[in-house]
Amino acid sequence: MATKSKLHPRNQHSEGYDFARLVAQTPELEAFTICNPAGQTTIDFQDVMAVRMLNRALLKTHYDINFWDIPAGYLCPPIPGRVDYIHYLADLLADSNNQETPRGRHIKALDIGTGASLVYPLTGQSEYGWHFTGVDIDTGAINSARKICKYNKLKTTLRRQSKPENIFRGVIQPNDVFHVTMCNPPFHGSIEKANKGTERKWANLGKGRSTKLNFGGQNAELWCPGGEIKFIAHMVEQSTEFADQCLWFTSLVSKKDNLQPLKRILGKARVADCKVVEMAQGQKTSRFIAWTYMKKNQRSAFVKNART
Repeated sequence: MATKSKLHPRNQHSEGYDFARLVAQTPELEAFTICNPAGQTTIDFQDVMAVRMLNRALLKTHYDINFWDIPAGYLCPPIPGRVDYIHYLADLLADSNNQETPRGRHIKALDIGTGASLVYPLTGQSEYGWHFTGVDIDTGAINSARKICKYNKLKTTLRRQSKPENIFRGVIQPNDVFHVTMCNPPFHGSIEKANKGTERKWANLGKGRSTKLNFGGQNAELWCPGGEIKFIAHMVEQSTEFADQCLWFTSLVSKKDNLQPLKRILGKARVADCKVVEMAQGQKTSRFIAWTYMKKNQRSAFVKNART
């Protein structure tokens, strides 16, 4: 598989940030702008407030989100990479729709771990008009997401997962249908590993030793027992119960070495199809794994008929 080096062709951020346009839409951003050695306008990406203000400006300028904020300490996601996931999911659905990108509220997406930022529903609704259901175990995250929906008059369904050991159980209702589920799972296996990963990141940036996160993050957003493989394995196990209600189940996979174990797990689950989709943001390569229990002819019918 060829390694990609650029964002998805439909990604609005593929040419970088237009700071003149962003500042025009969100004047508060100007106070956080700096000049890099090449003389280009940018921000200090190690500054939590600067990253948050950049996100606010991006969401307003490109996705018509007039209000966006998150409580202190919650994950502040980099918008371009997150939107790439949405665009590649649209391509995945197009494969079951005569290569036509499906748009409109009849396309249902389930966002597991939607977070306080609500980044996937905000960008996905703007780009494709899909209806999103956002799920989270954290009450603070759900409250933040509700506030964002209220101020922007967004019709996003929000559900709190009351049992942390469950992923799909308890939130997918008997009458629900979803064309795609998505997830950015916690990738560390313990708080100690999460802290060590952060320390390495800061050391690589020449900032010394620190466990402070420039993009924030609560414990549930960063780590879980067994880490990424255990979490996605649990997701696969529960997905079998909703095989007829969901077309594609997907999850980001942060570590490439985790793909082979996950493929073996999916093989044992007897999925009808499994795909790994690579994405990129500059030098960083990311990916998601997708699986379905439906045969090809069933998939096309599902996209056409699931208009509940």
